[in-house]
Amino acid sequence: MTTTNRYLAVAATAVLGGLPAIAGATNGYFAHGYGARSKALAGASTARLLDSFAAAVNPASSAYLGDRLDAEIELFSPRRQYTVDGEPTLAPGAFPLNSGTVRSDSEWFPVPAIGWNHRIDAEQAVGVTMYGNGGMNTDYVATPNPLCPFPGGSGTFCAGTTGVDLAQAFIVPSYAHSFNNGRFSFGIAPIFAIQRFKARGLNAFAPFSSDPAHVSDQGYDYSFGGGVRVGGLVEVLPGVRFGASYKSRITMSKFNEYAGLFTEQGSFDIPESFNFGLAWDINKDITTSFDVEHIRYSQVDSVGNAMFPNLLTTRLGDNGAAGFGWEDMTIFKLGAEWRPNKRWTWRAGVSYGAQPIPKSEVLFNVLAPGVQEYHLTTGFSRAIGDKDEVNFAFMYSPSNSVKGPNPLSPKQNIELEMDQYSFQLGWSKKFE
Repeated sequence: MTTTNRYLAVAATAVLGGLPAIAGATNGYFAHGYGARSKALAGASTARLLDSFAAAVNPASSAYLGDRLDAEIELFSPRRQYTVDGEPTLAPGAFPLNSGTVRSDSEWFPVPAIGWNHRIDAEQAVGVTMYGNGGMNTDYVATPNPLCPFPGGSGTFCAGTTGVDLAQAFIVPSYAHSFNNGRFSFGIAPIFAIQRFKARGLNAFAPFSSDPAHVSDQGYDYSFGGGVRVGGLVEVLPGVRFGASYKSRITMSKFNEYAGLFTEQGSFDIPESFNFGLAWDINKDITTSFDVEHIRYSQVDSVGNAMFPNLLTTRLGDNGAAGFGWEDMTIFKLGAEWRPNKRWTWRAGVSYGAQPIPKSEVLFNVLAPGVQEYHLTTGFSRAIGDKDEVNFAFMYSPSNSVKGPNPLSPKQNIELEMDQYSFQLGWSKKFE
């Protein structure tokens, strides 16, 4: 590791220390919202004026938010497991999994976030926010596995405790400008990203790799990169706003310690996404919002490439090698907010997006079972005086699963399953 990369790794450890393992998938490995207000609305916030986490969805909203600070902590609980049934194929070249249900350990994770916004004048504002994504985290303990081709083998893939741990942190400064007496605004937010990754128990795939020494069990490695988000917000009618934003692909440096696992010698970029939203102030007390988000997972080879036939035709780590086979996601989000008085605001929401894992891709996705589709949310804000506010959000994602054949033992089926809970508590401070 070079001196520069060593310093970057130290900095990344400090930033990601607050994100010890963003452990489950919500919409793939994107969060369903950013900030307690947005999450309580199931993420339907592209056209809303909520808080300084706006830069994570639509930086154009920042033009209207004034001077404020928002700090939050989420307690996130994904419950992941896989189940194998059917007769194992024991012929040469086959790789059956041990029958039964295996549940991932580590089910509670704290996830902090912080945002700040400052109005320069009546039309301009700047801000900065830090938040995280995750969704590729599993931890299957090394239980005995009688199907291993050698005595004493244990774990999912006969190489001990098995799983991956991916955490992503984003530091996002933003600038927003409003026009036409505030009826339209535009915002831009450069994105600085840090990723931390570790894989364990995958050495059974080393014979399929161009770099067998860098497939698994290399400890944490770090990746750095950047992109940009741009957005606009317009009042199309009194009380009706339309918002849209685009986040570019975030180009990341390579995971050198896992150059034999991911395509292009360790490449793991973050996919581009699009957000569109409509908000309607039905009256002075009630606002509804509807969003559509599209995430292009298939455009990042390490995530989107199919496992088969790529595993048999291209070595892991090479260009065009096997990935997780994720498809693009389109998520629909509906939220409502009720303000019965000056102190209380109540929120609720629901979102749906077809999960990204095809039935043919279940084997690799034992490591990343991002199968969630529905998210049911609620929450509130409670003003404390004129400047301070406490915010709360709760999310429940019902159990969902995908089941398909084990391509290396065709008579077996693998079912991936997960459900989730999230509790988020925040504090907001206004300075004007």
